[in-house]
Amino acid sequence: MKVTLRQRKKNDSISLYLDYYHKGKRKTEYLRLYLTPNPQTKTEREVNKKTKQLAETICAQRQIEIQNGIYGFRDIEKLKGSFITYVSTLVEKKNTSAGNYGNWNSMLKHLKAFCPHDVSFQDIDKIFVERFRDYLDKDAIARAGKKLSQNSKYSYYGKFAAALKHAVKDGILKMNPATGVEYFKQGEPQREFLTLDELQRAANTECELPLLKKAFIFSAITGLRWSDIEKLIWSEVQHSKEMGYYIRFRQKKTKGAETLPISEQARELLGEEGEPKDKIFKDLHYSAWSNLKLQQWMMKAGITKSITFHCARHTYATLQLTLGTDIYTVSKLLGHKELRTTQIYAKVIDDKKKDAANRIQLDL
Repeated sequence: MKVTLRQRKKNDSISLYLDYYHKGKRKTEYLRLYLTPNPQTKTEREVNKKTKQLAETICAQRQIEIQNGIYGFRDIEKLKGSFITYVSTLVEKKNTSAGNYGNWNSMLKHLKAFCPHDVSFQDIDKIFVERFRDYLDKDAIARAGKKLSQNSKYSYYGKFAAALKHAVKDGILKMNPATGVEYFKQGEPQREFLTLDELQRAANTECELPLLKKAFIFSAITGLRWSDIEKLIWSEVQHSKEMGYYIRFRQKKTKGAETLPISEQARELLGEEGEPKDKIFKDLHYSAWSNLKLQQWMMKAGITKSITFHCARHTYATLQLTLGTDIYTVSKLLGHKELRTTQIYAKVIDDKKKDAANRIQLDL
């Protein structure tokens, strides 16, 4: 395959592009580099010279890539595809759990803000990756009008890097341009939760969406995630003389098979048993509207904390540790693969103990 640098008059400038010729077929790759026709000044001539040198370098690089088997003739068309469109498709595929989809969708919004005029795969290189990382670090603005938190940077860049890995896996990119670019370090996560008194007040307070309240309370006394509660069916709730009530299910997030003991109170909360394949929490949906109603319910109960549905799981973990359950048992109940994930909750308990110790102050 031969690669030739060519020029084409376009409006008031000259567009530079690459011409790929192989076995009687031609493909083009526009470089988005332009020359000024008939340069009159020294500056115009200098800019033209540097632009042409850059185009020649890209042309030589493409020829080497083809010779080394990195790119083939068919790959040229793939590289001209829209990276934004590709990521948008990936985001929709991630619409299986609220938190995961939210992070992917937020990353996409920042990517669109960074590239308002779209970008093709052929423009994605290490420099582009570094520039997007710098954008997240210094320029990106969150919904509250503030700079992104450390955990948001960590999450969004992680999703961006995952999209590039997908593109390599799909055969669009031969090499991952994010290789060698430093990741953000994860910040200390904020685990908001309800105390036992707050959970009791919430349970005694009416919610505009009764099904949402029922699901939240069930999560707080079992530790189940939203994604597992939403898909829970009656056949997964079982009982034996030895174990009492328990749930046998496969975690949606980790795909791990779990057997989770639950209290009689948790089973009573579910109500009358339905058909084996029926969803227990039928018509339970995640949306900004349900989040709003959840927060309004909390405020009505006199709780001013910023509570999301996932805080119910945090509440379960924190209360178990507070009431004396050992961390290894709590880790198993939560379905964590690694103990260090559960240790985050133990740190919350330690902080509470430290605060309690500092409450007694004498005037000496």
